Formats: sequence, structure tokens, C-alpha cells
Amino acid sequence: MKILVTGGGGQVGTEFQRLPWSQSVDVCAPHRSELNLTDPERLQDFVLQGRFDAVINLAAYTAVDNAEHDIVNAWRVNALAVAALAEATKRAEVPLVHVSTDYVFNGSNCTPYKEDDSLKPLGVYGASKAGGEQALRTANARHVILRTAWLFSPFGGNFVKTMLRLAAERPVLRVVDDQIGCPTSAKDVAAALAIITRRLIEDKGAPTGTYHFVNSGEASWCAFAREIFRQSADAGSRVPTVEAISTQDYPTPAVRPAYSCLSTEKITRDFGIVPRAWQEALTETIAQLHANARTRIEGKRKT
Repeated sequence: MKILVTGGGGQVGTEFQRLPWSQSVDVCAPHRSELNLTDPERLQDFVLQGRFDAVINLAAYTAVDNAEHDIVNAWRVNALAVAALAEATKRAEVPLVHVSTDYVFNGSNCTPYKEDDSLKPLGVYGASKAGGEQALRTANARHVILRTAWLFSPFGGNFVKTMLRLAAERPVLRVVDDQIGCPTSAKDVAAALAIITRRLIEDKGAPTGTYHFVNSGEASWCAFAREIFRQSADAGSRVPTVEAISTQDYPTPAVRPAYSCLSTEKITRDFGIVPRAWQEALTETIAQLHANARTRIEGKRKT
């Protein structure tokens, strides 16, 4: 079984490659210097010549605020590259699994968004991701679009790592309390992608379409931060005072959805995937971050 992963250097891509794969599975995750998503012809040649059993697209332009003034590049990566991948996988007769985002919604709901709710992105990032979704739907019927949100892990840049870094620098942190979402482990997303991809490869009649995956439970950014510090305090980390502020107190170039919780009923029904609580996943991530820090300290002492 040979799986191509684009964007393998990100949070989910790193966790996907760290899964306990058997020797019969070959996960190919080329560096961006080897596979340029902004070169459609090269992208299609790579897919067609690689004889892959499935492709997972994790690559994305995720700089939400920058996208507001870097519109062409955001659309090039988030929509046009997806269109090229969709066409190539259609020609190769293999499924394409594509990761999307809660930003395709406008955040006006008061209950978790379902997969068939209307797309109403508020900015360039969300619009370009919605465009990528549509490109895939129209080009390759054998696809799964997996929307997720609020990712965290021991790798790359994310809210958990930012909060822990700032806690070591400042006694007081002001965090937005009127944006609600579902904190989600990149490791859990990777595990869900593995289940879905295997199913698509092994079963030609496997379910296709759009699905949501986030960890169970919801929180504001402020509540998320307080839980990070509550858990990290057990490992001796400094705990700052967390002050709740409104979105208006922290203006950004891109408008964020006020409510971006996603329903996971469909993925549980069709694939048997039951998300665990985000607090449980956070405990695992914080433990790994502290273990990594201890390893670095011990390494410096030895040198």
C-alpha cells in the first residue's frame, strides 16, 4: 500500500508519519522542494508516475491574516493545487483525501455545524479553502473532505505551544473569550485520516464526501488557555493570570468565526470514528512537550 502525503511537514503530516505503520505501508511525504504545489503539471506528473494507492492532501496556505493581502497565493495553494490533485487522482483512478477547515463557515450558528450546512466564509482563507473543496467535488468522485479546527500538537506552531511560551515571559495574558470552537489533536486527526484512507483503498464502495473531525467538547480560546495552564502546572510550569477579553479588544486583519464547533456524528456513523475529549488529548500533548523539554535540557548538560 503506497500513500502520497502532501504537506507532510505540518502538524497533521508529522503525526501521520509517526503512526505505527506496518512494513506493508509506504508513506511518501516529499518535501516542498521536491513537490511544488504551485506547479500543476509537475504535481500531476508526480501523482501519475508514482503509482500511489491514495493521496492525502494536507498542504495549505494557513496564514489566515496574511491571506487577506496575499490573495493569489492563498487561492493558488488552497484551491488551484487541489484542483490539480483532484484531476490527477481522477486520471490515476485513486481516492483523494483532503483536509479542510471550520473557516468555510461564518460562525453564526449556535449548534455544531453539520457537513451540509451552507458555506459562508468570512475571509480569503476560508473562501480559498471552500474553493478547494468545490474543485475536488467536481473533479474526483472518490474523495473525502475532512474538515477540522483548532489544531494542536507537540510539533509546529499552535496555540498550546504559544501559550506555554508566553507563560514563561509574561505574568498576565489577555485571551479572547467570545470565540468558541473545538480544540483538536493533530495526532487524532492523523489517526482518523489513516482509518479513512485504508477504507477507501481496500473498499471501492467505501463512503465518500464531506466529513467533520474534531475532538469532543468545546471551549473559548480563554477557557482553552486556562486548561493548558491548569494541566501544565502539574509539571511545574509557570502559571500566568489569564484575563478574558472580547474579539473587539484583539483586532486582526481576518475576521474569525465566533462559533466554529463541528458535528462529528456523520464520521462516527460511516467510519466508526469516535473522537475523545479535547482535554484528554491535551494532556497527552503537554506531557510530550515537557518530555521534549527535559530531553533538550539533558542534552545541553551533556555537551
